Amino acid sequence: MSAATPGTPALRLVQKISASRAFARVAPYFLPAMDLAVHRLTRGKVQLSARMLPGLVLTARGAKSGLPRRTPLACMREASGDWIVLGSNYGRPDHPLWTGNLLAHPDAEINWRGRDIPVTARLLEGDERARVWQEVLVFWPPYGLYQSRVSREIRVFRLTPR
Repeated sequence: MSAATPGTPALRLVQKISASRAFARVAPYFLPAMDLAVHRLTRGKVQLSARMLPGLVLTARGAKSGLPRRTPLACMREASGDWIVLGSNYGRPDHPLWTGNLLAHPDAEINWRGRDIPVTARLLEGDERARVWQEVLVFWPPYGLYQSRVSREIRVFRLTPR
C-alpha cells in the first residue's frame, strides 16, 4: 500500500482531521492497536495508516524493562535510505514512550513494507533538526499544529540501517 498523492482532496481531509484536538484525544487509543493487529495478520505487508502517510513498525527495547516494544509510526523516507520519525504524540503534552526507549537503546529494528531491517536511531538536534523539521512540515503540515500545542520540543529521530 502506498501513501496518498500529495494535494489530493482525500489527503487534505486526512490532514485536517489529524490536526484536530478531538483526533489527538481519541487516535492514540485505537490507531496503534489497529495498525499492529492488521500488520501482524498480514505478516507485515499491510499497515492501514500507511494508506495516507508512509509508515513503519518500530521494535525497540523498553527503556526500563528491556523488553521489545512494537510501535507503528508515520515516517518520512530520505533519499539516503534513512527514515525520519517524530515523537509528536498527536500533539499531546508528553513525549511518547517509544522516544525514551530509543534514547536508552538506539539499536532497534523496523518493519518496512514487510521487511525487518535493523537500524540505529539518532536524536536530531540543532541545525540538522531545524533543517529536517522544515522538510517534515512540507511532508505533513499537521506536525506544525502539534508543535504549537505543546511546550516540549517534538523529538525527531533519524533511523539508519545497520
